[in-house]
Amino acid sequence: MQSNDAKKENFLLSGLRILDLGTMVAGPVACTLFGDFGAEVIKVEVPKRGDTVRDIGPFVDDVCLYWSVENRNKKSITLDLRTAEGRDLLLRLVEHADAVVENFRPGTLEKWGLPYALMKEHNPNLILLRISGFGQTGPYRARAGYDRIALAFGGVMGITGFPDRPPVKIGTSIADYQTAILGAFALMMAIYHRDVHAGGGQEIDLAMYESIARFTDVLIPTYDRLGRIRQRRGNTHFASAPGEHFLTSDGRYIILTISANAGFERLCHAMQRPEWLHDPRFRSHESRWEHVDELNKAVAEWILSRPVQQICDILDEAKLAYSFIYNVEDMVNDPHYQARGTITSVIDPKIGPIRMAGVIPKFSNAPEQEIRPAPELGDCNESIYTGLLGLSPEDLKHLREKEVI
Repeated sequence: MQSNDAKKENFLLSGLRILDLGTMVAGPVACTLFGDFGAEVIKVEVPKRGDTVRDIGPFVDDVCLYWSVENRNKKSITLDLRTAEGRDLLLRLVEHADAVVENFRPGTLEKWGLPYALMKEHNPNLILLRISGFGQTGPYRARAGYDRIALAFGGVMGITGFPDRPPVKIGTSIADYQTAILGAFALMMAIYHRDVHAGGGQEIDLAMYESIARFTDVLIPTYDRLGRIRQRRGNTHFASAPGEHFLTSDGRYIILTISANAGFERLCHAMQRPEWLHDPRFRSHESRWEHVDELNKAVAEWILSRPVQQICDILDEAKLAYSFIYNVEDMVNDPHYQARGTITSVIDPKIGPIRMAGVIPKFSNAPEQEIRPAPELGDCNESIYTGLLGLSPEDLKHLREKEVI
């Protein structure tokens, strides 16, 4: 579905057109990932109100920074899908789209008279990505689901935190973002299957909790075969021995984590503890894990007893993995972030430059698209409805008066 914009540059996803019906984070961010690499993303919003994210903040003047980050590289149109005329307009848009993304509660599109079967009648090659908290099937399908709900039900929150305190939420909406990444990956697979194997359109059912449960490493098989229920262990993990958040002499925290035998050998030499190499307690990773508290205590004392730069030099010399625990100020000012362009600046027409994460990952054989600021509500109504669908100015006036757009 080649768009005019896509013809100008050979971006990785030039030529794809995505209709973003989603709200909040998971569905819209899946679409933003497409927009970052050149796809034309048309954000469909409720007239007058727009996406809920627009109201959440934080704000600079009246510009929502959350909206600015998660809906960049999109075009906004307004459309009330609960009306007959709104439904008909969406079906006309579907005829020009490669995919539709939604993250409503299951049954919502059907309630509005927009089941996938009807969309497919208008476009047999259409792919519909459906994101929900608990999926389109199953006894909990009708439940609302958000990031924190998915973290809890997906098994991650219960193993996060310290054993003597309540479970802890991860600091960002990781379930939303993990679902967005899986959603974008699923869309690309479906597009590949359609375009390379002539597979036609299809419906994708992605549950947020499953995007969490899929990446719980060996949590499930360990319970299945060994009967072990993993508990909260604070900052230690069975794959790291030693491994902790160690206090440095200047009051910061540094993460050091060792898994392989080769890495442990290098740590022994770096700490000038060669006797550990012959200690039966530390002979294998499994035995080191059994004595992880002893190892962590020794490493903590070693790190705290030396100047920070000396610790860094020793760890670099030993080729051991480590990092300070950064806050956002550290991230923005770090020379490595700056050298790689991990953080970029996007010019908002109202408030000027906004720093945010850049386009990731980077490709060697494709131009990097300049990030366009997140759109104003309905800023592309005229260009989409008249340019793509061929509506007249009188049609638009009629639709506005009836609050369809």
